[in-house]
Amino acid sequence: MWNHSGQQRPPFALERGPGEESVWDYPRPPALLRDSRLVNVQDGDSVIATTTASYRVLETASPPTFYIPDDDIDWEHLTEVSGNSVCEWKGMAKYWALRRDPDVPVAWAYPRPKPRFDAIKNFLAFYPGRVACFVDNERVQAQAGKFYGGWITSEIIGPFKGDPGTGHW
Repeated sequence: MWNHSGQQRPPFALERGPGEESVWDYPRPPALLRDSRLVNVQDGDSVIATTTASYRVLETASPPTFYIPDDDIDWEHLTEVSGNSVCEWKGMAKYWALRRDPDVPVAWAYPRPKPRFDAIKNFLAFYPGRVACFVDNERVQAQAGKFYGGWITSEIIGPFKGDPGTGHW
């Protein structure tokens, strides 16, 4: 993988312009960074979450994933659903869906993350393709692929894991 350790970026990585971040400069294992921008998550007119105290997880080849503190979430809109998955870096994830559509997970969290990711314990990350997500009032674009939850904003460049033809990454 290519990252900040001095390794060369792949030839297909887009060149950064002023104020841009390339997912090919993100590290592996992932980094966890505090983010004080305004983050909102909505379902239609209903506000599910609002915070200026999120964390971003930055991992090579993927757009950032924003994690929102549990205190900044309106839990009345959500219901925990069965199933889980395991991330080699963060641990076992649990999932939440909208109460009005309990068959489609819209968020996940790590109730018992691995030590390196303790800061996001019980924080929720949302799929921007399933609910409306905003960073400083910019509507987030969803990362391609049904499994991925990266948040693509105007300053993030790729190409991204999950895009067509990236299955071998």
